[in-house]
Amino acid sequence: MSPASPVSSTPILRTVLVWSGAVTAVLAVVGGVVGFLVAGTEGLWSALLGVLVAAVFLAITGASILIANRWYGDALYVPLFFAIVLGGWILKFVIFLVALLLLRDQPWIEPTVFFLAIVASVLASLIVDVVVLMRMRVPHVSDVELPTDPDAGDKRAEEG
Repeated sequence: MSPASPVSSTPILRTVLVWSGAVTAVLAVVGGVVGFLVAGTEGLWSALLGVLVAAVFLAITGASILIANRWYGDALYVPLFFAIVLGGWILKFVIFLVALLLLRDQPWIEPTVFFLAIVASVLASLIVDVVVLMRMRVPHVSDVELPTDPDAGDKRAEEG
């Protein structure tokens, strides 16, 4: 496990998580205010919970990939990567089921506000993903080292 991952997706995922955290904070404030104005205290809590649920679900995938990238270069990198990412998806499924069972029929949840907060959070997350990927400068071919002999130099330069 290397402390500084050379994987090109690592800075992208870190940036996405940071921006998503900032957007989540803004959505929590805006959603809370709108939810309160629309449905009172129940709307406030529904909006905050919707934004939080979406943020947790969306962050698990990015975080699991960042964690898995720490093993880049290890002989077991590929199986570890897929095990960690698949484990993150299974964790999301379990959290979804638990949240579904705990939140159904709760009298303090306004379903429409809760649903719209989740949809707004997912759309905002997709926008963050697109903006970050469009602004990041990553070469078309990355994480590759070409087989060269540093002592021999460029053979074509010597021929000409």
